[in-house]
Amino acid sequence: MASEETSTLTRRGFVGAGAALGACAVGAGITGCSSAKSEKKDEKKEEKVSAKDSLKIFVGTEPKDGFDPLTTYWGTNGMYSLFQSRLLAFNKEGKPVPDLAESYKMSDDGLTYTYKLKKGIKFSDGTPFTADDVVFSYLTIRDNGAGHIDFKALADAKALNESTVEFKLKKRDSSFVARTAKLCIVPKKSYDAQNYRIKPVGTGPFKLVQYDKGQQLIIAPNEYYYGTKSTFKRITLVFLNGEAALAHAQSGTMDVVMVQPEYTKEKVEGMHLVKFPTIDTRGFNLPTFAPKEVDGKERGNAVTADRAVRLALNIGISRSELIQSSINGIGTPHTALLHKLPWANPQSEFKDGRVEEAKKILEDAGWKLNAQGVREKDGKPCEFNITGRSDDMQRYDIAVGLSEQAKKLGIRINAKAVPWKQGREQARIIPTCWGTGDYDPSGDIIGYYGSKGAINDSRYSNPTVDKHIEEALDAPSHEKALEAWKKVQWDGTTGPESEKGDLPYIWLVTIDHTYYIKDDLDIPEQPLHPHGHGWPVICNLNEWKRK
Repeated sequence: MASEETSTLTRRGFVGAGAALGACAVGAGITGCSSAKSEKKDEKKEEKVSAKDSLKIFVGTEPKDGFDPLTTYWGTNGMYSLFQSRLLAFNKEGKPVPDLAESYKMSDDGLTYTYKLKKGIKFSDGTPFTADDVVFSYLTIRDNGAGHIDFKALADAKALNESTVEFKLKKRDSSFVARTAKLCIVPKKSYDAQNYRIKPVGTGPFKLVQYDKGQQLIIAPNEYYYGTKSTFKRITLVFLNGEAALAHAQSGTMDVVMVQPEYTKEKVEGMHLVKFPTIDTRGFNLPTFAPKEVDGKERGNAVTADRAVRLALNIGISRSELIQSSINGIGTPHTALLHKLPWANPQSEFKDGRVEEAKKILEDAGWKLNAQGVREKDGKPCEFNITGRSDDMQRYDIAVGLSEQAKKLGIRINAKAVPWKQGREQARIIPTCWGTGDYDPSGDIIGYYGSKGAINDSRYSNPTVDKHIEEALDAPSHEKALEAWKKVQWDGTTGPESEKGDLPYIWLVTIDHTYYIKDDLDIPEQPLHPHGHGWPVICNLNEWKRK
């Protein structure tokens, strides 16, 4: 295992955190070090703001597609945004509460939603926020095909007056309210799809001061913000290689540094480690059909197509051992996608670590051990590849941990690290490590388990599950949809989860988000973090203070 990890780090070009820090000044980005000229320019700007009044933080890698919520994933988990805000916001319990909107109501038939907006709000450029901006944002993301929040059920949106928006749906959608707590609003008059992603303007707590792509993002409080204003005059978000983050923490120049689990046992002078609980789950898709050509491309996996293999892996491995050996014990073992949420189905959970039972399942299915200790059936070994992200050591470490656990069962899994784009493209053949966690029940459940789900790379298809999804969406309210969402996962007879279910995925761990934080920095209570590669910690950045 050690040799595999070392070779992977070498392929990434990582030669040690200390070396990375020595070669590049703090603030250098993923694409390389900034020039001396740009460093002097930044130093000059920094002189105007005292250390007490500024922050320098690393909370995750650069959003490479920029900060446009209408065309990218920026802010779509609903829990964080620097520049924009939403009609509703998720509170610490993950429930939608008023934000730009002061109230909303739904018609008796569930097809019309009316939102009353707060008055007197302005964008960071000083222009007024009105209902027209809301209508523009919603219709644009619905129509452009590039947004990552599903508003296909939206028939129309119109401004009844400057502070009232009416939404008409084609059919009932119980998750509509949750989705309005996910979509950030942009200004209709100044929005430019070509430039907005690098020059965002919004009603959020911060405004853009300077964006050095690949290096850093400098922000300042939005003087027009209607909520709590930050006490810091300047905040610099530095974009780093994850492996160099610890060295930057040890340099003493950073206030917050997100670190991967393998570095959480280190001591950093003047900082303390904080582990924030999450709903951020990790697991692997397991393609459910044998190899075949689909739309001119090969799809499927001959080994994972056998439910016996999927079941044996799910019940046979020890998730707690995997977490301890692979990610320093930073996380909680889970056998299902959802947890800690009202729509999670506890009947989906089951006991793992049942090695002997798993072996018998494989034996009975015809998978016999060969001389090399690997099972085979009809001359074909029980062997397949899986991938973790080469830019996320945690996912690769989890992949290696799963491969080690599978050896106990006579299953050979080859863990490799590849760029996310490659892993995503190959996922319908080669299982890849997924990370997810959403406060909108439809986001994860439909995405992974719906037969037409956007992230269903197991190509799982179950008509009963699809029927439960429609029942959940057609429920007259978010609350009444909960039981249907639970049935999607397992209804007592069929479903993707439970050891009696179809198991198109192997869910392993709910990770904690880990950060080194300066001892003199006060970060208020955080909600359960959703998925977000470290960024969710800024959900209340405007409330951070020096002690």
